[in-house]
Amino acid sequence: MVHHGTVDTVEWLTPTLVRIVLIGPGLSGLRAPEHTDAYVNVAIPPAGAPYAGVFVPAEVRERHDERHWPARRRYSVRDWDGTRLTLDVVVHGDAGVGGPWAASAARGDVLVLEGPGGGYRPDPAADWHLLVGDESALPAIAASLEAVPADSRAVVRLVCDGPDHEVALTCPGELDLTWLHRGGTPEDVELLPHAVEALVFPEGRVQAFVHGEADEIRAIRRHLLTERGLARSDMSCSPYWRRTMTDEAWRRVKRDFVARMDADVESGAA
Repeated sequence: MVHHGTVDTVEWLTPTLVRIVLIGPGLSGLRAPEHTDAYVNVAIPPAGAPYAGVFVPAEVRERHDERHWPARRRYSVRDWDGTRLTLDVVVHGDAGVGGPWAASAARGDVLVLEGPGGGYRPDPAADWHLLVGDESALPAIAASLEAVPADSRAVVRLVCDGPDHEVALTCPGELDLTWLHRGGTPEDVELLPHAVEALVFPEGRVQAFVHGEADEIRAIRRHLLTERGLARSDMSCSPYWRRTMTDEAWRRVKRDFVARMDADVESGAA
């Protein structure tokens, strides 16, 4: 079902993370997410599109040339209380589609969206929870931590560009949180995998949430499945983006990349 919201507030949480709150009757019927990694698919018209405001993406694709089709982007739902939809969007420069839209969003702007979807929520039956990622996974990790049971433990490793890119995180359970800071070197890609490899795992069954940059996530997934013996059913894992690639370029190759990730584990490749 297609919905639309009107921008109510825009708040920069960090130099690269902007919070956009949507309101309005166009959000009526948007169901409450069951999953803490819930997302909506937004539709952003290109510059000069012969339509504006509220539209139906499928109808636009039927009636207009491909160059006028809206770009589809997926953003995690930080919160939806039935009235206000909160999206936290990562902005890196003026490249791509979603980031520039979010960076220039202003009160009264309209955003067309579909969803929500999702697939992960902390399992209360797990003995402890491992959550690993970067800025792109931060909204889902923040929402997930708030759903961790009070009698459970959450081990969190997050990588970002520096102290001013950190945000406050809360958890009803015991929280073991470490932020890792990139240094602008080729070794940045190893920060998160090495942090996970260095962990001393608590006793019991772990449920893992591992999302972020493609090469980092690939290495962590391989380590957890082959060296730590996690069951695939106990891990939510997705490469959201990849260094040196635009959103569009990544979308074209992501399916093949995920297939290679699966082959890593099946073959035991390093």
